[in-house]
Amino acid sequence: MLAGMPAAGPDYFPQIRQTPAWTSHQAKLDTLWHDFNLRHEIPIRTWASAQIGDLQGSHALFYPFSGPDFLFANTFFPYSDTVVLAGLESCEALPPLSQLSAAEMGTSLAGLDTSLSTAIQFSFFITKDMRRDLAETRFKGVLPVILTFMARTGHTVESVDLIRLDGNGQPVIANAAGNAPGLLVRGYSPDGTAKRVFYFRQDLSDDGLHSGSPFLKFVSSLGQPPAFVKSASYLMHQEGFSNIRNYLLTNCRGIVQDPSGVPYRNLLAAGADVRLYGNYHGTLDMFKEHTQPDLINAYQQGNGSPLSFGIGYLFQSSNTCLMVARPGVRVSSR
Repeated sequence: MLAGMPAAGPDYFPQIRQTPAWTSHQAKLDTLWHDFNLRHEIPIRTWASAQIGDLQGSHALFYPFSGPDFLFANTFFPYSDTVVLAGLESCEALPPLSQLSAAEMGTSLAGLDTSLSTAIQFSFFITKDMRRDLAETRFKGVLPVILTFMARTGHTVESVDLIRLDGNGQPVIANAAGNAPGLLVRGYSPDGTAKRVFYFRQDLSDDGLHSGSPFLKFVSSLGQPPAFVKSASYLMHQEGFSNIRNYLLTNCRGIVQDPSGVPYRNLLAAGADVRLYGNYHGTLDMFKEHTQPDLINAYQQGNGSPLSFGIGYLFQSSNTCLMVARPGVRVSSR
């Protein structure tokens, strides 16, 4: 129902689907999804299968600074049976949908549409707008967005739990439903394999994260999953985010990222095998202090392979930059 789709089985919300608000919601999402399929899904899936097939084979994916962006995690890494998302947005249970008034449902669906529109068209959320759009409705927090993305990508949701991590980094059911730090959504992928999607409201700055943090213990318990970083506000370019930056460099089997992730110089200093795709001329004016001259120079030397899609803040295919870093002792251009 949230995804603007017909019921897959018994329809528990027939009255909602008969309202003008839901019909409008369905039409908007159908249009957005058609655009997403052509603009992002098809070219990204083609590129990813050719360039990061080894990383796609990992059973887990770690996506810090993600917010509720299950959509692009699944587009780049469709075969991960465990996806770990992390951001500062809240975790809240859905209200009893059948108890919402027609006005509340209409307002809530409209807020969801607005939040999804930017993410689907441009590949990133405008965080402050998303928080406002959802906070003003009965669909609060990240869960409505995650559920919508899962349904639209062909996943079946089996259960949703509010969770927290104990001191050893093990997920346990949270007692305080209104203030849970995490979500666990269990379901099945389109091919029928089990899927777990974790979301944690987690401060990833050095003030909120250290090497022995339960959150990092949990991620480490998944082996050495690859990391995906996109539209991360260049936070790991700042000294106050050194712990998460160093964790990605030393504990992940690979990093797929745009320029807002780990600085290029840090990837090289760590001895990573860095492969460049697209182009890079600098960044948006609002992030100009994080322009990377060494990365500009690497592209000017002809070290970037073409990309046919846009991603992240530089969402035009003509100026999109992607980096794929794997542990190694050399820097590779192709």
